Amino acid sequence: MELFDGALVSSTIRMVTPILLAALGGALCARVGIFNVGLEGLVLVGAFSAIVGNHFTGSLPLAVLFAAAVTVLFSLLFAYMTIGLKANEIIVGVAINFLALGLTTFALRAVFGVKGAFYDKDMAGLPQWRIPWVADIPVLGDILSGHSPLVYAAFLAAVLLHLFFAHTVTGFRVLAAGMNPVAARSLGLKVTRLQVLAVVLCGVLCGMAGAQLSLGQVTMFTEGMTAGRGFIALVAMMLGQSHPLGILASSLLFGLMDALSIRLQGFSLPTQFTAMLPYVLTIAAMFFLKDKGTAASTASQQSAR
Repeated sequence: MELFDGALVSSTIRMVTPILLAALGGALCARVGIFNVGLEGLVLVGAFSAIVGNHFTGSLPLAVLFAAAVTVLFSLLFAYMTIGLKANEIIVGVAINFLALGLTTFALRAVFGVKGAFYDKDMAGLPQWRIPWVADIPVLGDILSGHSPLVYAAFLAAVLLHLFFAHTVTGFRVLAAGMNPVAARSLGLKVTRLQVLAVVLCGVLCGMAGAQLSLGQVTMFTEGMTAGRGFIALVAMMLGQSHPLGILASSLLFGLMDALSIRLQGFSLPTQFTAMLPYVLTIAAMFFLKDKGTAASTASQQSAR
């Protein structure tokens, strides 16, 4: 059994999607001066809502839309507390994470009457798209084809977000609102409106990330199934300097470690050891980012004032 092959790359692309989507959502918030620590909770809510939507509607598109809608509601709660009431965004983000964990645990019992996990053998997961012509290319076809729609949407979102920030007037206004909100307001920009819009779009992306996690990878929901991916997305956002393409690169690195941890289990290595690899990389990245993270947090607090 080889350690590095095409299957590992394909697995990396699949595993990176929830991290990438959540990190892009976090970058949107960071660009308007908001440090969103609640990504973990938002992705968890999206994962549970996707299962609920799929269970009761039987429609995968509606399930993804339902996940995005419910996650947006949580994002609006975050926006109301941080933007409307000027509460500390770190504290609010941590509270959102705990609220999501407790609420999904309670809802799992209330809605499905089970504890720990919900699985329905008749529930269909997200389809695997086979791309014509590309799928027939040796090696490359197996890597690029056969993923869920949300996988392709995640990579497309990174490119579109880069173009949005770099080549659109609204993108420049978003950057201005985050860099110097006082000056932006003096120019007539609706800074508060831009901040709320960024938080809402973050909710949409985190809802999609949760849907990919529960419907695109395992087709089930377990309590706390995000397992720190929201925090990893936060680190990926910081490592990529809130730049969409930089976030794409850093997310791929974390996705590779996630896929590698699963692959190493086939080499008779202890599961506890292999499972900790993505988090070891996260801690290592935090050491390199400690100064930048402090600067980002200070800038965010100044923007809030």
